[in-house]
Amino acid sequence: MKTKHSTFLLLFSALLFINWNTFQEKWIPEKHSNYTIFYTSNDIQNKKEYNKLVESGIISVKKFFNSSYSKKFNVYIHPNRKSLDSTWQKDWNMPDFKSECWMVASGVGTKLDVISPKLWDKEACEHIYSQTTNTQQLITHELVHVYHGQLNTSPDFSNVEGIDWFVEGLATFASGQCDSTRIKEVKKAINENKIPKSLDDFWTGKIKYGLSGSVVMFIDHKYGRLKLKEILETNKKTELLSILRTTEPELLEEWKKYIQSL
Repeated sequence: MKTKHSTFLLLFSALLFINWNTFQEKWIPEKHSNYTIFYTSNDIQNKKEYNKLVESGIISVKKFFNSSYSKKFNVYIHPNRKSLDSTWQKDWNMPDFKSECWMVASGVGTKLDVISPKLWDKEACEHIYSQTTNTQQLITHELVHVYHGQLNTSPDFSNVEGIDWFVEGLATFASGQCDSTRIKEVKKAINENKIPKSLDDFWTGKIKYGLSGSVVMFIDHKYGRLKLKEILETNKKTELLSILRTTEPELLEEWKKYIQSL
């Protein structure tokens, strides 16, 4: 039988454990002109390096759109995948959600969440921190989502219809991830007649980044950057096509010809 003394010690130890964990996970804020970065004690030594990644991404986004962010936002550097999953579970109202190993970050109008990049090698797959170009492009990709979310009628992209390909394609193209390798893969798929029939399915499969990014590349090429910026506000495919004054079959046919000409 447990004594009152032993029970008290167990309760006290449990409280110390909880308080220690809370202390370990406590967010430390640091304000910057466009954003506030939040990190834990685990990343005190990394914050300068991470700020450079964020600031470089912001510069790229501003240059691409020739305008600044309309609102300030937050950047959360998560100390592990458990912390990131916990945030996504709350944000997405999915208490049982468990992220795939390749998932390391997300961006919406109000914030960017990312696993501490230096931990990607052990906390994730497909991402290696020392691959500096890829790392910067990934951070910039999410910062494009932040910029887009601040202008879209659905800041967290939870209420969009048929434009997943545009949301992700825009971030892929604007971040520089729509490179020659991805274009080559798309060309091959076009030549082999393996392209989805609808834009709704472009953000699926192994070459979804190339498919979606290259359509946005084509829109930027044909209609111009100002028109591309104009459709950032829309949350429906029908509205997007209406602004471009085209139909989905026409857009896809012209896109194919453009990609094959590259």
